[in-house]
Order: sequence, then C-alpha cells, then structure tokens
Amino acid sequence: MPNAIVCRQLYKQYPGKPPVDAVNGLDLSVGAGECFGLLGPNGAGKTTTIEILEGLLEASRGEVEVLGMKWGQADDEIRQEIGISLQETKLSEKLTVLETLTLFRSFYHQGSRPEDALGRVSLEEKLNARVGKLSGGQKQRLAVACALIGDPKLLFMDEPTTGLDPQSRRQLWEIIRSFKDSGRTVLLTTHYMDEAEQLCDRLVVMDGGRIVAEGSPRELIERYSTREVVELRFAADSQEPYAEKLAGLGERLEVLPDRVLLYVDDGDEAAAEVQRRSLMPASVLVRRSSLEDVFLHLTGRTLVD
Repeated sequence: MPNAIVCRQLYKQYPGKPPVDAVNGLDLSVGAGECFGLLGPNGAGKTTTIEILEGLLEASRGEVEVLGMKWGQADDEIRQEIGISLQETKLSEKLTVLETLTLFRSFYHQGSRPEDALGRVSLEEKLNARVGKLSGGQKQRLAVACALIGDPKLLFMDEPTTGLDPQSRRQLWEIIRSFKDSGRTVLLTTHYMDEAEQLCDRLVVMDGGRIVAEGSPRELIERYSTREVVELRFAADSQEPYAEKLAGLGERLEVLPDRVLLYVDDGDEAAAEVQRRSLMPASVLVRRSSLEDVFLHLTGRTLVD
C-alpha cells in the first residue's frame, strides 16, 4: 500500500530558556486509504506534528512527504489535494451556508458542487440559513463540508467532535467512515478513546514529542493491558488507603483520584477477592480493557489530564 504521509526524524524546537523540544525525532507513515489516529496528552506534540504535516508550521529539521510531495517544493499542489477540519473553525456568521461553501469551492481547481458537499454532511435543509443561526453540531458539520469541498485525497481532522452532543458525534463518525470507504485517507486527532477505537485502523500514542506505541487499537490493547479491568470506587476523600490493601491482586493496579483500577484476566474472580478481603467499595464495575487503559499505562495519565 502506498503511503499518504511519511515523516522521518521530524524535529520541532521552540526557542526558550531552555528550548522546548515539541517534536523529538518522529518517524511516521500513514498508508493510503486508512484512518490513522494521533493520540497524546496535552503537550505531547501532536498538535505541532499535525500542523507541520498540514503545511501550517515549518519543522526545525527532518523530512515530510504528503501524497508523495514535499512542503517547500510543491505547496500549491499539496493544498489542492488535502482538506483540513480544525477543532474550531471561525466562519463568517453573516454568510449563508451556500455562500460559505461557494467561497471555499473557489479555492480549488476542481471539487464538489456545494449542494453535493452539503449532502455528504446532511445539511441540505440549511442551504440558505446564515452560519450564525446554526447549532454547534451543524457548524462543525459545515466545517467538515468546507474541508471536503475540494474533493481531497487526504483529510486532516483535529479533534473534530470536541464539545459535540452524542448524536452530532455519531453523525461525524459516519462522515469519516464514508470518506475512508471511498479509498481516501484520514489523519485524526481525538481526546475520545471510544472514537479512536471505532474509527482508526492504526494509531500512535505520543508523549514528550515521541511515539511511545503504535498499532491497531486491538493490538495495543492486547500488548499493553490485561483482558479485563475492575473499577472500584470507595466512598472516601482518598483512594490510596484502599489501594494498599489491594496490593498483589491482579497484574497491575492504578490509583486515580476517584477510583482504583485492577488489571486482571478474570474480573469476576478479582471482584470476589475484594469482598473476601473485607473491603466495601461504593461501586464495582467489571469491564473489558480499552484504549484508555493502554493510554494510562503508557503515559501515566488519562487522556483528559
């Protein structure tokens, strides 16, 4: 499979005392036709990375290829082939939806009709509505339509569902799936682990400007976590005293401000052992391991920390 994105030994340093290494020797490849996730806590370097790949920021050093072309050599050609949907897009609220898309369509040599782009994001009924009258979810779908209007081969989506209600999130998921099913490529950043599990063929976890893990969601869960997790919540200001009494139970134990996580192969047996130790949690939840558990294991933080 050819690669839609390749970067080798990518560095980005910001001046300071001392200088800040936001991206530190990143090697990355994204195959054509896949949805690729870029995950990391705040300050991990993912926003800097995606801005370099989008051509919005210049790397300190390293090589970047987008659709087989390089920034600085074929900028106009690359921009004609990519679409960008930011976490928050500021559009003129006085323009109508049709006027907005017509404006964006004028930036590209070829692309979709504005009416067709609206159909892809289910906004046909808002054709003549002013942008300022749209709901938050409708504005986000309009921003995605602006990213799709040039019929791109590669779509960058930077936390596209942040702040949206569950229904709007699901609608955007279907848009992303449909785009990928047409053979196009998506690079996605997100703070929602369920979103990454649902949409991404492969993903990387970044921390400190480096990649700390790479693979499919299922591969990462199998590699870095146990089969099941027991979540225990104790009615106390601190979970630490209870965690000490759970020592040795399971392969790994994590203490969060509001709960204790036990990583085990048999959740029901572990929950029974908690009872045998005369501990009385306010709630007990046995669930399968998820990407959130992988993230916590690799970075020592939940994704929203």
